[in-house]
Amino acid sequence: MSGNLDSSDVARLLTEPTAQNRAVVASKVSEQFSAGNLSDEERKIAEEIFKIMVKDAEVRVREALSESLKSSDSIPHDVAVTLANDVKEVSMPMLEFSEVLTDEDLVEIIKSQDSDAQQAIASRSNVSANLADTIVENTSDAEVVATLMKNDGAELQEDTMDKVLDKYGDDERVNVPMAQRAQLPLKVTERLVNLVSEQVRDHLVTHHEMSSDMVMDLFFNARERATANLIHDGTKAEMDFGDFVEQLHSNGRLTETLIFRALCLGDVIFFEAALAKLADIPIGNAYQLIHDRGDLGLKAIYEKCEFSPDSLPVIQVALDVAKEMTSTASEDPKRYKSRMVERILTQCENTVDADSFEYFLNQIVGSD
Repeated sequence: MSGNLDSSDVARLLTEPTAQNRAVVASKVSEQFSAGNLSDEERKIAEEIFKIMVKDAEVRVREALSESLKSSDSIPHDVAVTLANDVKEVSMPMLEFSEVLTDEDLVEIIKSQDSDAQQAIASRSNVSANLADTIVENTSDAEVVATLMKNDGAELQEDTMDKVLDKYGDDERVNVPMAQRAQLPLKVTERLVNLVSEQVRDHLVTHHEMSSDMVMDLFFNARERATANLIHDGTKAEMDFGDFVEQLHSNGRLTETLIFRALCLGDVIFFEAALAKLADIPIGNAYQLIHDRGDLGLKAIYEKCEFSPDSLPVIQVALDVAKEMTSTASEDPKRYKSRMVERILTQCENTVDADSFEYFLNQIVGSD
């Protein structure tokens, strides 16, 4: 062969076939192969040498081979796969850099090997959406996911980001680099603003064309959804809604949207307690007004709470559905929500202005 590998290397390899000499030959052959300076016949010989050396008993020989071949796009596929499935010292360069490895190869390695291998794959210059999702599904190491979030070459779909937030949303190692990505779906941004620090929220404002008011709206919107779900998930026989409502009110969080969301999840008891607090009347009186056979009682307490009169028709329909489907709200929430949307669509579309109508539907659809 031409170049750096000469007859003295071959002679030394024949007379002193030490691990050191084999490693030197592995590096030289690999470098010449990758440089593309070999004839067709020499390339065939080099490939045969690689297939022998991937079985070498000495790790240092295989490590030298892997390091030298990691950037080659023309080595035999079976050589690349063998090196990628070797011990850590040998496999890492191939896993992070080799373009000969297919997504199918890498998926299998993600599923079968440890976090070191997953970390190397997460660091690749290009990580497909499928690979990224496979990493998130199969790793239990937040550092691996953090590496993926920091990688601008990783293609992250919204579903994958949701999985990341489900598993690691409270971990700053993960949520901070996610927030700093160049592109984020709005739904993911909404979840992030409720998890990250004020400094990171400032980054969302400056890098995602969002006003500070929009970010704070998203923050409070996400927090209200979480609170509404907390109310709904609580065991009503055990939850003291009076104390909970008092706490929300003292913190300025007993808002009209939160109360509406809770009602749309079927939580009539919370709805009654919240309106009683805001109207500053006993719970018994609030109950009578809310469940008055006509619509005057609900209208009176709603006005006392200083809520928007535009929302009253939607609130009335939501209350009717909640009372009709008390058990369904917890037993079959999808059916319950479907009925809620259907009823509001059919009964309120012509009585509520378009903007308010769309707003209330968004609250229901987004109340998961």
